[in-house]
Amino acid sequence: MSQKLLFIFNPHSGKGQIKNHLMDIIDTMVKADFEVTIYTTQAQADATRKVIEDGAGYDRIICSGGDGTLDEVMTGLMQAKLDIPIGYIPAGSTNDFANSLGIPKDMVKAAEAAVGGNPFPCDIGEFNSDTFVYVAAFGLFTEVSYKTSQQLKNIFGHVAYIMEGMKSLHDIPSFRMLVEYEGQMFQDEFVYGMITNSISVGGFKGMTGSDVKLDDGVFEVCLIKKPKNPIELNEILACLTNLIDDSDLIYSFKTDEVHITAKEKVAWTLDGEFGGEHEKVIIRNLKQKVSIFC
Repeated sequence: MSQKLLFIFNPHSGKGQIKNHLMDIIDTMVKADFEVTIYTTQAQADATRKVIEDGAGYDRIICSGGDGTLDEVMTGLMQAKLDIPIGYIPAGSTNDFANSLGIPKDMVKAAEAAVGGNPFPCDIGEFNSDTFVYVAAFGLFTEVSYKTSQQLKNIFGHVAYIMEGMKSLHDIPSFRMLVEYEGQMFQDEFVYGMITNSISVGGFKGMTGSDVKLDDGVFEVCLIKKPKNPIELNEILACLTNLIDDSDLIYSFKTDEVHITAKEKVAWTLDGEFGGEHEKVIIRNLKQKVSIFC
């Protein structure tokens, strides 16, 4: 008896490249003995709504798009409290999480993994009442991904992120924050922070440190202090360029839970999409919460 599969895809991700592979992808799913239902997303958060409303009727959910589409599907699973394995066919401009999982860039091969690969029990993040797949971030460059138009992302890819970020370098915003984790507490002024469960961020490998595992129940946390002068700024840039944390200007640690309290509301991004403005956030690692075929 065929299993039921819900295939959700964003037709606009990555220059709409899925249109060139759609028939082969669906054929791969049918040959794996799945009864396939196809749904194209119509707006932001549409994948979340679809999973909440209809996900319980399926044995597997496969999504295709950028990391934001995957985030929406994961959010739907968490909100509906569904334990359904998923597959991911990356079609965005960066696809950090797919790269971390070793999912093929070729869309048909990714589809083969999504229907016939091995289930990997993966950590995901809880962010207040929301969820994220691989990164929650604030500060410099984090507004780039949701301020950059989809068309610009498609044309320039990584360059779009850098271009938008350079526009704001003349006036670097900073945030006074209290950080608490595992009985430790410190307060400082930060220009950037990220809590990650990924080998790469923004398409750049090594940004999250060494010995990163996606199923170990802990996040990699990186917080960058506000530089007081050009010398400190150069020190930070050198560390980021060389992917080495040997500076007192950068806090880095691993933890399964972190509380961050700011003096004012701070804009956050979750998997590259706008995650709201918050004065206080509680971020927890949900160890091996979702099974992803890869």
